[in-house]
Amino acid sequence: MRFSDGFLSEIRDRVPISAVIGQRVTWDRKKTNTQKGDFWACCPFHGEKSPSFHCEDRKGRYHCFGCGVTGDHFRFLTEMDGLSFPEAVERIAEMAGVPMPARDAQEERRERERASLHDVMELATTFFEDRLQTSDGARARAYLRDRGLSQATQQQFRLGFAPDSRNALKEFLASKGIEKAQMEACGLTVFEDVPVSYDRFRDRIMFPISDSRGRIIAFGGRAMSAEISAKYLNSPETDLFHKGNVLYNFARARKALQKGGTVIAVEGYMDVIALAQAGFENVVAPLGTALTENQLGLLWRMSGEPVLCFDGDKAGLKAAYRAADLALPLVAPGNTARFALLPEGKDPDDLVKAEGPEAFRTVLNAARPLSDLIWMRETSGGMFETPERRAELEKTLRELTSRIKDESVRYHYQQEMRERVLNFFGNQRGRQQGQGGGKGSFNKGSFNKGGGERGQWNKGGAGVQAGRLAVSESLARSAMVKRTAGMPLREAALVVALVNHPSLIDENFEHVERLDLSHGELKQLHSVLIDAMAHGEANTREAVVAAIERASCAEMWERAVTLARRARQWTAFEDAAIEDARDAFAQTLHLHRSARTLHKELKQAEAALATDPTDENYRHLVEVQAQFHDVQATEALIEGFGVSSGRGGRN
Repeated sequence: MRFSDGFLSEIRDRVPISAVIGQRVTWDRKKTNTQKGDFWACCPFHGEKSPSFHCEDRKGRYHCFGCGVTGDHFRFLTEMDGLSFPEAVERIAEMAGVPMPARDAQEERRERERASLHDVMELATTFFEDRLQTSDGARARAYLRDRGLSQATQQQFRLGFAPDSRNALKEFLASKGIEKAQMEACGLTVFEDVPVSYDRFRDRIMFPISDSRGRIIAFGGRAMSAEISAKYLNSPETDLFHKGNVLYNFARARKALQKGGTVIAVEGYMDVIALAQAGFENVVAPLGTALTENQLGLLWRMSGEPVLCFDGDKAGLKAAYRAADLALPLVAPGNTARFALLPEGKDPDDLVKAEGPEAFRTVLNAARPLSDLIWMRETSGGMFETPERRAELEKTLRELTSRIKDESVRYHYQQEMRERVLNFFGNQRGRQQGQGGGKGSFNKGSFNKGGGERGQWNKGGAGVQAGRLAVSESLARSAMVKRTAGMPLREAALVVALVNHPSLIDENFEHVERLDLSHGELKQLHSVLIDAMAHGEANTREAVVAAIERASCAEMWERAVTLARRARQWTAFEDAAIEDARDAFAQTLHLHRSARTLHKELKQAEAALATDPTDENYRHLVEVQAQFHDVQATEALIEGFGVSSGRGGRN
């Protein structure tokens, strides 16, 4: 029986070759890198003591550097287990969950036709490439030049141009002996509900889309005219092309990954091409739609931890959340994702042009794990001041993590979310147990009432000098306890939001007027704000900025802006919707007032404990410490996506 290339490719793609070979060998733990799909073992074909048998999931191949055997899924089974080729195919198909094809003469004929369709697509690609270089393609060449794409890059990605004609491609293909039915089968012509078919792509820059073997299977076209409603147009679904199963630039990116690194998924064709020109060759993109489960599977075939990169706007954040929902049930040991959000209003193409490749590399280095994105979505902008809302958050997180199919990963996600919730709200049971020497509590019984220096007491048995506040190590690292000369992010975010959204000053004037700031420069900016308000000069952002400049505080303002931008406090900037800015400002202001009040209470508790070490003062200090945990966790969250949730600081 002859199997179609499409069927063999499908079952190979669905089953990692390591899953086939792993049934017969034991992988070497030292040399094997599971996340990269790179496996080593002692060769099953000849006796050896050191592992020289190499298997790569990305390539779907194995090779022994000792005896020289090499092959794919099917060859391993035929040579190792003595199966016939059809039996090996049946074994792999069963592992892939794909039914075996019936012996069908018509299917074999269709396979031959599909092979001829690849030839048609290659002819069309050549036609579009040639027309880009003619006078018809002058505007398209100018557009690509303005987008910063070199001639070499255009040739590498085989960019072309479809002329503004109903028949140019159709007539060219007909002159090469291509039949009308073949053009229609490739999706190159529109033939439904029209008396005469015509070219599907007209007056568009053409982006050829290839399969995993580098063969052209479809096109994406960008309209040159601003009057066209569909800016980008993809080929329709055909025998060659199924949009949800393909990633743009897959074949090139997979080859680039042989040099190391991970695969990066961005949102569009131009982003992929611009990044490749900037040196990031391991980049792919879905084809104008949200990431699909099959596309995520393709990413995992290339790398166990792909980075999903989204534009820094509301649409980009929504796309990131959709991708997180897609990935969450499917994560497994060695298969997860990280999420990188670009600066507000930027896409990868814009970023590398304006700031160079290093700016994009910085974004990649700041990519956050899937668990962070899930936590961020469920807590950002929320107010959890009531038991009911806190219970609702816990319920939501339980429901989300219960979707994870892998039992081990599900357990660790649930444990992670429990810890985050406890840190966020404070462990109420821990407060009650604080008097009994529980974790993170003061050990009442270890206080030296009968001897030693007056006011000396123990936390978990460790002596602490009187007059010093004893807090946990994580709290000691907190920005609220640690005395630093740096500008506090929370205070900077408040001031930047007030300048960029002056209506917030009037809406919160009583609180803004008495805003308690600790940083000298921010105090000066706050004073300028109040003066501008008093003189009627705070009606617009431009007026407030002008008042800051007149007060010789422009450099202070720039430092505050830079800090807020670096931490991605997008709601504080002028392009944020006023509703988003208002919600974020209210939450940040509430946090700030709580933190300042708590700071004063800590000083008072410290003084009370040093002068009068009674049971009542112990209990009060335990309570203040628990509240401190609450505010610390909330502070880390409010700083946004660029800040760690209390576990290591900002990236």
